[in-house]
Amino acid sequence: MKDLLLYVAAAGFESARRLADPGAPAALRALHGHSFLASTRGAAPAAFAGGQIDAARAQLAAAVAPLDYQLLNDHLADPTEENLARWIRARLPADGLEAVAVQATPGQGVELDAQGALQLWRRYTFEAAHQLPRVAPGHKCGRMHGHGFAVQLQLQSRSGATLADAALLDDAWRPLQRQLQHACLNDIAGLENPTSENIAQWLWARLQPRLPALRWVTVHETATCGAHFDGREYRIWKDLGFDSAIRLQQAPPGDARGRVHGHSYRLRLHLVAPLDTVRGWTIDFGDVKALFAPIFDRLDHHPLHELPDVAQGGAAALLHWVRAQAQPELPQLERIDLYETAGCGAQLRWGAVPAALPV
Repeated sequence: MKDLLLYVAAAGFESARRLADPGAPAALRALHGHSFLASTRGAAPAAFAGGQIDAARAQLAAAVAPLDYQLLNDHLADPTEENLARWIRARLPADGLEAVAVQATPGQGVELDAQGALQLWRRYTFEAAHQLPRVAPGHKCGRMHGHGFAVQLQLQSRSGATLADAALLDDAWRPLQRQLQHACLNDIAGLENPTSENIAQWLWARLQPRLPALRWVTVHETATCGAHFDGREYRIWKDLGFDSAIRLQQAPPGDARGRVHGHSYRLRLHLVAPLDTVRGWTIDFGDVKALFAPIFDRLDHHPLHELPDVAQGGAAALLHWVRAQAQPELPQLERIDLYETAGCGAQLRWGAVPAALPV
């Protein structure tokens, strides 16, 4: 797969609504409200080199502005997340737009792709203990410890049926929640070696027969790492935060971005590899962090515009620089995300299969 550079943006709006679907729960058919979050992913909008992230954010903010502090029923007959995503997509330039997503709450949402296909996702949590019995002696994960796990389930949804499909996800998850909550995962049959990858595969095996449209199971072991499984391949990600300065030489005269400024960046490394059947993982999260550490040290608390081409190209140049530095040590890399602010950044992908929804 050729390199694919995409820009991502997020914009919130505060709105009230009533759902018209007679099958919706009574609480959703009554007047209620949310802090909605819309997001987009697509090709570079028109902007100077380095200004594309801000341009994508401004474009999306303008599209959702008519919905802010509004009764959504005044704009849509039935303001479900799906219909909101379609409404927003119709108000954005179609060229290069890969996806539009809408969340009503942090734990659920939909994503609409360029062909109009709909992905529904729900996020669940459980509190559990585990230890990894096959790690090297002295590895901290060999000790009994615990996590507040999160699980994200992604389903290919039917148009107009997202409420029913969300109920299917909830029903399928409920018995697993009872089994996992406040448990020692090692005591559960099939989870004797409960790595994130094995947990994702274990969940897939129990959910997919009930949910044939299931596309991904994502397990968040911590807030900064986790694993995806789609029934065939395992993927992991690792987040790293760094605080750095930047100056964009292509900014127009008088634009503040032409001055030295900065961000608290978030970098997400996505990797794909076969499962190590002995260890039970694809790659140790700790190894990813250690192998990337020399590159991280060149980013954190440094002026990024002193790296080759970054002053001229901004986030795109920085992503290509990170890939060039990291891939010799981490050949399993297939995608890198870089966020300047929450939900707003760029992605560089070159893997054969796009990863699951943003995590």
